Amino acid sequence: MLVTGSELTAQIAFSMFENKGVYAVLLGSGVSRSAGIPTGWEITMELVKRWGIATGAGEQDNWHSWYVDQTGKQPNYSALLEQLATTQTERRAIIQGFLEPSEQELEDGLKLPTRAHRAIAAMVKAGHVRVIATTNFDRLMENALRDVGVEPTIVSSADTLAGAEPLTHSSCYMLKIHGDYKDARILNTDVELGEYPAAINTLLDRIIDEFGLIVAGWSGEWDHALRAAFLRAPSRRYPTYWLSRGQLTERGTELINQRHARIVSGLDADTFFDSLHVKLDTIQQSRLPNPAGIELTLAMAKRFMTRPVHRIQLDDLVTSQAHQAIENLKPHFDCQSGNSPEHFAERVAIYESTTEPLARLCAVLGRWGTGQEFNLVLETIKGLYTASQADNSGWAHLTALKSYPAALVAYAYGIGLVRADRLDELYKLFDTTVINRHENTGLLGMNLSPFHMEASNGLHESWRSLEGQDRAISPLCNRLHDTVMPRWALDIAGLQNPGLLYERFEFLNLLYFCEKRGLNESSLTDVINKRNFRSIALGRISWHSETINRFIREYATKEYKAPLLAAWFARGSESYLQQMLEGLQQAARG
Repeated sequence: MLVTGSELTAQIAFSMFENKGVYAVLLGSGVSRSAGIPTGWEITMELVKRWGIATGAGEQDNWHSWYVDQTGKQPNYSALLEQLATTQTERRAIIQGFLEPSEQELEDGLKLPTRAHRAIAAMVKAGHVRVIATTNFDRLMENALRDVGVEPTIVSSADTLAGAEPLTHSSCYMLKIHGDYKDARILNTDVELGEYPAAINTLLDRIIDEFGLIVAGWSGEWDHALRAAFLRAPSRRYPTYWLSRGQLTERGTELINQRHARIVSGLDADTFFDSLHVKLDTIQQSRLPNPAGIELTLAMAKRFMTRPVHRIQLDDLVTSQAHQAIENLKPHFDCQSGNSPEHFAERVAIYESTTEPLARLCAVLGRWGTGQEFNLVLETIKGLYTASQADNSGWAHLTALKSYPAALVAYAYGIGLVRADRLDELYKLFDTTVINRHENTGLLGMNLSPFHMEASNGLHESWRSLEGQDRAISPLCNRLHDTVMPRWALDIAGLQNPGLLYERFEFLNLLYFCEKRGLNESSLTDVINKRNFRSIALGRISWHSETINRFIREYATKEYKAPLLAAWFARGSESYLQQMLEGLQQAARG
């Protein structure tokens, strides 16, 4: 099956992360090509050239054509090597010249570990890969491993296998199937490659049978004994992935079909292994308390919420985000300088951007939480609020604005609760005690409500100084509705209108706010009769007639009304709820 590079690296990265150590890599000569190590074909053509010069042919424009004309055969690496050198020692000396860098090559960065080698070494160090098999004679892979502090168990012959650490006990096991270029016993010719020693075959059979495989830089065309090992493998308990940059050979396709391998085309080994390592590292980082990106944080939260066993990880995730937000906000809690509208706008933007990761995380917790996260979110809000109250000096409106980050997190979590119809917990959230900068106790649904944040300590005029809000009745609530909460609520809104979610949250907060201000049915009736409801109606919901009319229709139905009253909003009274909606409609008409 053909798989695109991005699909494959993501797929295999998650599989490797969840199944550490079950994948082995099989590396052929193509992996070392970018290091300046010639491939088998390139070595073959160089051997053709040497043989031709040795036989007096002189220089040729096309050595391949010359050889075919002379012999009537295609060049064969093994046959040429046998012609040029009669013993294994002589053959080793020839191959060594192709693999060891000259001073100039070292200066040019050639014949050194490639990006692929280094990425594989990093994956070995992280425990994702334990077994490396290679047909290459070079030492680029082991050099890359040693560069990251990994000393591999290297098996390059039947003799070294006999004294090697067992496969199951090794953190990095490297099988050099055809030997090492410094060992005269390297396998080069067709005869030598036709059959491996029995012990090597047994080891190879075990690797192919027991591990998932990533095959890179090997065509599957030659190396007869290795092909035979693939063909006789008894099972496919883990997937095989086969990198192929060009046209697959018929013999290579045979192996791929036999293994039901997934082909990835279009990526060289450097790009593939680099990408795989980055994805694995990203997944690893996402398991830590302080992940890098908002989206990854939200994905982790959803994952942790689905399993009670991840309760500690969820706690760590939220706590680390809260600590990070508090540390980033502290330098901006100084309220003794900068009293211009521009400074106010800048501070609002800083508070919003700094709080966004934490707020979006809490919105997700509100939407998909089960209640176990409630106290954790409360601690987070209280922690932000406490940090904002540490210093009471400075301009009054800027001092009041310091509560804005804590309020934003409360709004985001509250909107998540609204989206999930968790109204009991929303009321409980509003009814939570907070302590302000004067050491006075208050209620979160009062002190951090959008109505209080909009109007206290001269903030209303400051909010009006923001762009487009100079004549607004509810400048902060407009900003929350138009800009902030819709962007943050996209993670949880689904098919619902994010702006409407905010307005429903605001309406429920208004019901709570009026209740705690002591507004009972009798005083509510009096205010409505005097057509003075605007004196108590607050926020965007006090004038946005379209939403008010919608709520009047909705809360006339049992579906919307029953859970609201059951959670004790509107004092649990249907008549009180009706009066509030009538009063809001009156206020909206002017």
